[in-house]
Amino acid sequence: MGTRVRMRVSAYAVAVQDERLLLARLSESSPIFTPGLWHLPGGGIDPGEQPVEALARELLEETGLELTGARLLGARTYAVERDAVSWHLTALFYAAELAAGAPAVTETDGSTDAARWTPLADLAPAALSPAAADALRLIGSGQHPH
Repeated sequence: MGTRVRMRVSAYAVAVQDERLLLARLSESSPIFTPGLWHLPGGGIDPGEQPVEALARELLEETGLELTGARLLGARTYAVERDAVSWHLTALFYAAELAAGAPAVTETDGSTDAARWTPLADLAPAALSPAAADALRLIGSGQHPH
């Protein structure tokens, strides 16, 4: 049985408050990146869905937080092999403004199993998905979401 090739476009939130980054931990259901890594909240854009609509939907599912504003920061591509699937992912990064509240996963059996604000100073690249690591570089390059 050969490797299947799949393409996906996803929208991710780069939400920073009080020098903390909002992250979601990938569950065993994660289709692309390795379970257990901390990832940016967000996910795949459904056919006909606008990227910011997908971002708002995914944020609510993965963190329980409401999107109040979004500004495109940039885009990156990734090639990832997982479970006999060769993924070609295009990730759209958005500086995200959120309504007040504590993060909590609301989706059952989704691709994330935890959400939290993590101090930027405590982030270890080895614990991050490639997309979250790239977001950290975006923040460090002066494209800070504030």
